[in-house]
Amino acid sequence: MDGESVRLLIEAAKKARERAYAPYSRFYVGAAALGEDGVIYAGCNVENSSYGLSCCAERNAIFRGVAAGCRKFEAVAIVGSADDTMPCGACRQVMAEFGVSYVVATRADGAYRVLALEDLLPFAFTLQEETE
Repeated sequence: MDGESVRLLIEAAKKARERAYAPYSRFYVGAAALGEDGVIYAGCNVENSSYGLSCCAERNAIFRGVAAGCRKFEAVAIVGSADDTMPCGACRQVMAEFGVSYVVATRADGAYRVLALEDLLPFAFTLQEETE
């Protein structure tokens, strides 16, 4: 990933974070997914009083892209209020499903790390297509 792509993803994730709905945890997260179509899809976390119905920013960003017709993503950037805001296990599996190669994890001080998804989820579940 080049530096300009990382910068654009982080900026989009920061803007999305401003729209997060997190009245219970007060942990506001924004994410931005770079689709193979070159479009950046942003999402924020959305909580619900029934916690299991909440959805993380990373999945919201990817699902937004999927709804627009994108099926593969190069990278996802995450911006939260904690140092090294990382994707949860469910988000990592969704990223694997849609071919995400890199995760840009930001820190509260603005520093970031670019991590390979395979390092974050080394044995991802994948559908094995039948071959004849």
